[in-house]
Order: sequence, then structure tokens, then C-alpha cells
Amino acid sequence: MATAAARVEPVNFLEKTENEKRAETVGDLMTPAVGVFSPTTTVAEAIEALREATRTAFITYLYIVDPNQKLQGLVVMREMLLAKPETKLSEIMLTNPFTLQRDMPLRDALKAALHMHFPVYPVVDSEKRLVGLVRGGELFANRAIEISGQSGTMVGVNNEERLGTSVLMSLKLRHPWLQVNLLTAFIAAAVVGFFEDTLSRLVILAVFLPVMAGQTGNTGCQALAVTLRGMTLGEVKASNQGAMIRKEAMLGFFNGLFVGVTAGAGMWFYAQMQGQDDPLKFGLVVLVAMVGACTSSGIAGAIIPLTLKRLGADPATASSIFLTTASDITSMGIFLGLATLML
Repeated sequence: MATAAARVEPVNFLEKTENEKRAETVGDLMTPAVGVFSPTTTVAEAIEALREATRTAFITYLYIVDPNQKLQGLVVMREMLLAKPETKLSEIMLTNPFTLQRDMPLRDALKAALHMHFPVYPVVDSEKRLVGLVRGGELFANRAIEISGQSGTMVGVNNEERLGTSVLMSLKLRHPWLQVNLLTAFIAAAVVGFFEDTLSRLVILAVFLPVMAGQTGNTGCQALAVTLRGMTLGEVKASNQGAMIRKEAMLGFFNGLFVGVTAGAGMWFYAQMQGQDDPLKFGLVVLVAMVGACTSSGIAGAIIPLTLKRLGADPATASSIFLTTASDITSMGIFLGLATLML
């Protein structure tokens, strides 16, 4: 049994003329696949593997592939939590899952995924082999960023990169944000490292980390997409920014509350199955953490682009970097912090 991430092959971009901007595909947003298992892997084996894997990656679904890496199905966390330890993943997986093609243009991918609302989409090649993952929040936020970039002057963007931009200038525009992204990734990893003793003592928490991160990230990306759209259309003004932030905070609170009730019930049931002391406390930790994390993420999704614009930075380019960091830190920090105090 192994959880090997699928190999990601180079992305093929659609060819354009010199005067046209290079088309963006699903492959541009794709990250390596994690949480990949064989059909014969048992629930107990998968949970043990997740104990280590969730320290370096957020795993929302488990992906079941054959020896040729062809996607057979996926397993939702709640199904695994309710299954017996000896159950094989092939018995509880969802067959024929919705997928995106690696070379699919983003516009087509957005249309295909518009009514799906999944936190993560598996990406396959022409042979149906799993080659990567795309988070739903990233997919839809990228569309908002694309719209915002088309009217850069409305959001304080003075220099937009084009196909004819020199390598040196492109490097100057892009590289600083990659360094910032690396730094923020270290910060998020440090949060998990700080609570390493808690995770080692309560392995059950590792299973719910991707659930927390996924819901929090989606909440923030929804707020970010609406804010960027409002900035692009000129709807966001100094007089209504406070009301917009309060609205996103309320939406985050209620979404976190409703999702937290369901997730908390799942944690309570799973903790009871695992023979944990006082499983009700486990469920309460998930509920409270979900409410707090989603509320803060909604606020961050509204505040971050406004702050970047005020500082003279490009909201479309940099917002997702800071939002991802804020979502990861709040979701993991609140969840593991409450667990440390209460469990």
C-alpha cells in the first residue's frame, strides 16, 4: 500500500498568434495529486498513511487508481470515517467521478464545474490517468482574477504582462510573488509543526485537517471572487467597504455554523467509533473551529484585495497568495489550538 502522488507531466498550452495572450488551461492551476491509493487498500491502512501525509498536504478526497494510474473512483472522508477498518477502499469509493481534462481551457472548465461545487477536482489526461488536482476555490478565483486583469486600471494595475513582454521584465513581475508565496508556505507549515505533539497524541485530528482547510479556503475564495468582481466593475467604494466586509463576515459565520454542525457530528461519531474519551468534545472542537475559521476567512477574502490596492500592489496577482496563507493558518491554528486546550 502506498500513497504515491501521480507524476505531473509538462503542460501543453494552446498556440496563439504573437498578438494574442496565451490561453490558460486547467494544467496551469494543477497541483500534484496526493491521497492516491490502490483499490485493495483498507480503511485502516489509509488512515495510517494519512497520519503522515496530512502534515505536508491537505487531503480532501482519496483517489483510487489502478496500476496504470487510471482513475477508478474517489472516497469521501465521511464514507471512510463510517466504514469498518478492514473495509477496502474499492467498496466505498464513488465510481465515475467528475473530472477535468488537463488541456481543457479554463473557460470550458468553469462551465463544466459551474454546478458541481466540489472543493477539489481531479485532473486526468487523454488516457484517463490521474495527473493532478485543482481546488475549486482556486479555479473560480482565477476567473475573477482574469476579469480583474482585463481592466487593470480600475484596480490600480499599471503594468500588465503580455506575450511580448521580455523574459527579464516577466521575471521581475512574477518572481517576487513566488518568494512571498514560499515564505507564507513556511509560516503555514510552522503552525502545524507547533502542534506536532497534539497531532501525534490525537491522530484522529489529522483526518479532519483537510476538511477544515477545504471549507475555510472555499469560504475565503468566494469572498475574494465577489470582491474582485466588485472592484473590476467599480461597485466597491469607500462608502460601502465596511458593509461589504460585515456581509462576508456574516456569510462566513453562518456557513461555518451549518457546515460545522455536520462536520462536528461526523467527528463525534468517528471519535466514538475510535473509542476516544468524551467524543462530544471532539465534535464541539470541530464545530467551534469551523465557525471561527470560516468567519475569519470570509473577512480576509474581502479585506486582502482592498488592502493590496491601497498599498499599490496588484490585487489580482497577489490576493490568492495571502488568502491561502490566511485560510491555512486560521483553520489549522484555531482547530489544533482548541484541540490542545480542550482534549
